[in-house]
Amino acid sequence: MPDDLIHDKDAGIDRLLEIMRRLRDPETGCPWDIEQTFDTIAPYTIEEAYEVADAIERRAWHELEGELGDLLLQTVYHTAMGEEEGRFSFQSVVTAISDKMVARHPHVFGDEARDKSAEQQSADWETIKAAERAGGAQKGTLDGVAVGLPALLRALKLQKRAARVGFDWPSTDEVIDKIREEAAELIEARETLSQAEIEEEFGDLLFVMANLGRHLGLDPEAALRAANAKFTRRFEGVEARLAAMGKTPAESDLAEMDALWDAVKREGRLP
Repeated sequence: MPDDLIHDKDAGIDRLLEIMRRLRDPETGCPWDIEQTFDTIAPYTIEEAYEVADAIERRAWHELEGELGDLLLQTVYHTAMGEEEGRFSFQSVVTAISDKMVARHPHVFGDEARDKSAEQQSADWETIKAAERAGGAQKGTLDGVAVGLPALLRALKLQKRAARVGFDWPSTDEVIDKIREEAAELIEARETLSQAEIEEEFGDLLFVMANLGRHLGLDPEAALRAANAKFTRRFEGVEARLAAMGKTPAESDLAEMDALWDAVKREGRLP
């Protein structure tokens, strides 16, 4: 066994690939690692990607290095299983993404001029991607938008794809009108329809809200994460004030907590 490589701190990616190979070895590896499949590892991959995003959002640079390592391990894990099944390898994955980056940046690696705006380069990127889809198995406008994406992110991607072929409202005014319409339908559904129908109307409203974010140049997923973080900060502030009074939220009531919430909000707006 090449233990020298395992313990060589300067061996880089080769060391990590060997560690994974050893973990997955059916004779001498880790029983838990040996049992894993693409399906069982996929949830960890999603979780690690979110932890990277969380560290960046919190500007927790001291944590980001470790989180990026955890995310890299997910790629190594999937490619190890791919190699075992004869599907692909780490090297073939690296080659594929390298080829893609070269092909999608002709203004850097080819003969095209670099004197374009960021917006024009983004448009060119989408044109190249569309040509790639046309040359492959993906024929429909919405083909290739992963079903497993977080729902808000997938809504945004679906809407962007549809907008490329002209299926889009011309301005935010029409989107806001649609929000009013969907909100009214949800209110009506709450009174007269089944739970499944209420859920459908609620989903429609969320979908249009994502579309409004796109029209405003916002990322709905990022906006909701920020709202979650703000709620967490404010509620923790309420808990801290209650604790100073010798109370817990369960020992308080809505009126008291609402007043404390307003106080936390005011304090957060002070310069």
